[in-house]
Amino acid sequence: MLQVKDTLRATVQVSFDGRVYKTYHGPDAQERFNKEVRVLRFLEAHGCGFVPRLLEADPTKPRIITTNSGTRVEHLDADRARELFAELESYGVRHDDPDMRNVTYRQSDGRFCVVDFELATILPGFE
Repeated sequence: MLQVKDTLRATVQVSFDGRVYKTYHGPDAQERFNKEVRVLRFLEAHGCGFVPRLLEADPTKPRIITTNSGTRVEHLDADRARELFAELESYGVRHDDPDMRNVTYRQSDGRFCVVDFELATILPGFE
């Protein structure tokens, strides 16, 4: 597996078959795990196609496995970033960390995608 992130909060690895493994660390790891699982399930139920699909969630580790949403973006126009995160809000989720490090590019369909939902909020009226 290729390790793409290793911080005090999480380790992210990509397997050779493309699945993404995210293991949560730190004192609030379980809370962030729970939030990301809830938000990813919500987005899938609402047909949002530019976020990872949750394949597996193991609260005992805590770890999730998701589909791969492409490669990290090196440059993104500020207007395009605002549009992308605004589009996410149309599905009822505010990202709460709208940084370029949370945007990927999926070459298979030429789509910018959003990742990392451990701080995200499901907006009132959408639940």
